Amino acid sequence: SKMIYLDNAATTFPKPEGVYSAMDRFLRTSCANPGRSGHRMAVESQRVVSQCRQAVAGLLGAPSVDRVVFALNATDAINTAIKGLVRPGDHVVSTLMEHNAVARPLKRLEAEGVEVTYVPASAKGEVRAADVIGALRPETRLVAMIHASNVAGTLQPVEEVAAVTRCRDALLLVDAAQTAGAVPVHIADMGIDLLAFAGHKGTLGPPGTGGLVLGMRADPRPLREGGTGTRSESVEHPDELPERLEAGTMNVSGLVGLLEGVRHVMERSVEGIREHELAAAQAIEQGLARVPGVTLHGPRRFVRRAGVVSFSLENMDPRDVAAVLDTSFGIATRPGLHCAPLAHQSLGTYPVGTVRMSPGPFTTEADVRAAVDAVAAIAGAV
Repeated sequence: SKMIYLDNAATTFPKPEGVYSAMDRFLRTSCANPGRSGHRMAVESQRVVSQCRQAVAGLLGAPSVDRVVFALNATDAINTAIKGLVRPGDHVVSTLMEHNAVARPLKRLEAEGVEVTYVPASAKGEVRAADVIGALRPETRLVAMIHASNVAGTLQPVEEVAAVTRCRDALLLVDAAQTAGAVPVHIADMGIDLLAFAGHKGTLGPPGTGGLVLGMRADPRPLREGGTGTRSESVEHPDELPERLEAGTMNVSGLVGLLEGVRHVMERSVEGIREHELAAAQAIEQGLARVPGVTLHGPRRFVRRAGVVSFSLENMDPRDVAAVLDTSFGIATRPGLHCAPLAHQSLGTYPVGTVRMSPGPFTTEADVRAAVDAVAAIAGAV
């Protein structure tokens, strides 16, 4: 039977039909190396990459098209930003709501002589802008913070922090894995210096896609060097963007899918998708709140939320709840720590974590009712 998919915070599913058809057509007819050859298939590949770059720039408010840099995923983009900017002796400010995509690179750099200040969060997963700003020092090189928690959905005060970092030498890196395509994001208007996005989440593309959008103040060094299709006469890596940060053959077929995903988002509108996802998440949360034994985690105000619902069921391990939802009810969720142990420590749900339900653009009212009824049935059997 059809799976009720409520794991969109990990990877959106299904994709728009245009994603499937465009990738299939491209792989059969035009799958050549962009920028490396002059034949028609290579030219078509380069055209698609350029179109995708333009679409992402328009969606996320890049200051120019060449400041959209494609990467393997949001984690790869975050590593490019952090390790391309921070050096021993620098100071970094981050938060205790971060995904391991931020926390682990910073942990590595701490061992190499970088000092990191982690700003605490409330039991609802909320970080105060004043606390982030208060942690800044003259030697602060970077502020790295998540836009919306993948655990609690909490939207963090990125714009308030940006208003201060713009007046100092510190740069602001925002992990927008949960918001790009699902919450309005415009890096120029919001004052963000570096924004990492996941192509396979809110932008509705396939796995293996994502990128880093650079503001005009950001100039990270490359983590890898090699072939770019430009300046092939030199053994020195090009300094121009985006080639400086895009060594090697990129995932062109993935970018074909990402282009179609972004087009779908823009046709439907980010605001429209956000309204749909929040309505579904709110209905799930309201239904679960009536189930005996359920504890909800995160803020109750949906105006400061992404479409994520985390809950615990009394006397049951989250992994067991998710397993029963899958095997007995055909409902896909994600249990555990969600690659964000620091966030769960803030919420008081460490070390077992929670069950996360994350609706997406194609979640229906029937899906929501089925999910709430399933949890109620499990709770009644405990």
